[in-house]
Amino acid sequence: MELKVLGQGTPMVPTGGAGCAASGRGGEDRLSHLPAGIRAQIRDHPCYSEAAHHHYARMHVAVAPACNIQCHYCNRKYDCANESRPGVVSEVLSPDQAVKKVLAVAAAIPQLSVLGIAGPGDPLANPERTFATFRKLSQQAPDLKLCLSTNGLMLPELIDVLCAHRVNHVTITINCIDPAVGAKIYPWIFWKRRRIEGAEGAAILIEQQQKGLEMLVERGILVKINSVVIPGANDAHLRTVSKYVKAKGAFLHNLMPLISEAKHGTFFGVTGQRGPTQEELRVLRDTCAGDMKMMRHCRQCRADAVGLLGEDRREEFTLDKIEHREVDYGQATAVRRRVHATIEANRPARPQSPVPG
Repeated sequence: MELKVLGQGTPMVPTGGAGCAASGRGGEDRLSHLPAGIRAQIRDHPCYSEAAHHHYARMHVAVAPACNIQCHYCNRKYDCANESRPGVVSEVLSPDQAVKKVLAVAAAIPQLSVLGIAGPGDPLANPERTFATFRKLSQQAPDLKLCLSTNGLMLPELIDVLCAHRVNHVTITINCIDPAVGAKIYPWIFWKRRRIEGAEGAAILIEQQQKGLEMLVERGILVKINSVVIPGANDAHLRTVSKYVKAKGAFLHNLMPLISEAKHGTFFGVTGQRGPTQEELRVLRDTCAGDMKMMRHCRQCRADAVGLLGEDRREEFTLDKIEHREVDYGQATAVRRRVHATIEANRPARPQSPVPG
């Protein structure tokens, strides 16, 4: 049985306007009804705007190695250069190393607009490292957008700290709203110093995710929902998830195919759980697009990705290559502003749609 949906009633939306555009495909003016502030938030964000990902770069810094849940589709690796999937990095960074890397990337890639923390574990399971990084970046690179991706377990407890660190885009991975489904995906969570298994643990995770989503939207933070499509486990349930997250004011829903190659060492991989076919994924996205704005340009990035989506330049910025690099960030910022202005001058004047519906 599904958990009771928290806060039934009028859907909450980001401060100042609607959270989700109308469904269906169309031109770039479909977000014209959104407040100018929200349009500005997504215009240069390559994950929240399909149009922006052709022009603007993002980077992830791997400062969060620990995780507080286990997912059957995840196997974190900290010294891996040849796999392209979430939860994988070549090197884990300290906050100071992360800041040095961000400044180096920002100077070399003027299209950079967004800095995110997405692992290789969960950022909110590593709060000291995560927020130290954000604090330093707010001081040294205040022009960059700050983002975070989380499983949501600790989101309600840390929401005020998150808001205090200038984070205005958050992704929550929500794979289900039914603990029975969750028990197929999450063997355990670590909650209040205890490992809690099966449906009991999934129920706690789902409740925390629901609370966290509501609290983010109440504070005007744009929320993207990631869901991993697992045939036979949650694929038939994801339409319900999509309806729910829209009702609660999430901005985008990203249905991602399960990556389940045995060589990655995940539980699903070694037990033969297949991912969805391209046709199954398309049909599910099209079905859910009637309820929720779909993201269709996700590249399922590594937790240390650098550059444009689909163009990972992380190997150019390993610690050994940037160790002695001096950066004039003021000059780099001026260059970046000119590049961004040129990008905008050559883009259509109409507001950009986040993704095709």
